[in-house]
Amino acid sequence: MKEVVANPLFGLTLSILAYFIAAQIHKKWTNPATTPLLLAVIMIIIFLKATGISYRDYYVGGSYLNTLIVPSTVALGIPLFQAFKLMKFHARSIIAGVAIGAIVNTTLTALLAKAFGMKFFLAISLFPKSVTTAMAIGITSKMGGMITITLVVVVATGILTSVIGPVLLDLFGIKDRVAKGVALGGTGHAIGTGAAMQLGQIEGAMAGLSIGVTGIMYVIVSPMIAAIILK
Repeated sequence: MKEVVANPLFGLTLSILAYFIAAQIHKKWTNPATTPLLLAVIMIIIFLKATGISYRDYYVGGSYLNTLIVPSTVALGIPLFQAFKLMKFHARSIIAGVAIGAIVNTTLTALLAKAFGMKFFLAISLFPKSVTTAMAIGITSKMGGMITITLVVVVATGILTSVIGPVLLDLFGIKDRVAKGVALGGTGHAIGTGAAMQLGQIEGAMAGLSIGVTGIMYVIVSPMIAAIILK
C-alpha cells in the first residue's frame, strides 16, 4: 500500500478523479456551493483523513498539477489577444479599478490585523491574497512574511471568489462583461479567472489581464500600506 501511495500517479489520479466527480455533480446540481474546485478539495481532504494517507504522500503526485499553473496562465493570452481592442478601450478603467481595489483590500487587511493585535510578519503574509501564487510568494518573501500562510490564503481567496464572486455580481446587478472579468480575476487570481472563463470569452480575457495588473499593483501598494499602518 505504501508503494502505491508513494507513486506520483496516485496523487495525480486522485486529483483528476475528484475533479471529474465534482464536475459531474455541478453539472447535475448547478449551484455556487457545488463549484467543482471546492467540491474536489473537500473530497480529497475527506479521503485522505478517512484513509490516513498523509498530505506529503498525496502531494508527490499532486504537485505535478502545479506545473500547469504557469502554462495555463500564459494560455490566457490567447483570448486576451482576441479581445485586445476591447482591452485597449477600457485600459484606464481597468487600471484605475484594480489600483483602487488593491489599496482598499490591503488597507482593510492591515487595519483588521492591527485591531486584532496580529504580529507584523503574519499581517503582511495576508496582503497578497488576491495575487497569483508565484507573485504572492515573491511579495511575501521580500517583505519578510511567511510563505506558507500566504499560500493558504491565496488558495482560500481563489476558491471563495469562484464560489461567491458570480453570485455577488448578479446580486449587485453588474452586467458589464469587462467589469465581471476584472472583478473575478483581480480578486481570485487564476482560480477566479477560471470562473470568469465559464461566463464567457471576454470575461476570461479581462480576468487574465487583471491577474498581471493586480500583481503589479500589490508590489507597489503592499510595502507602502505596511509602512503607514503596521509600522
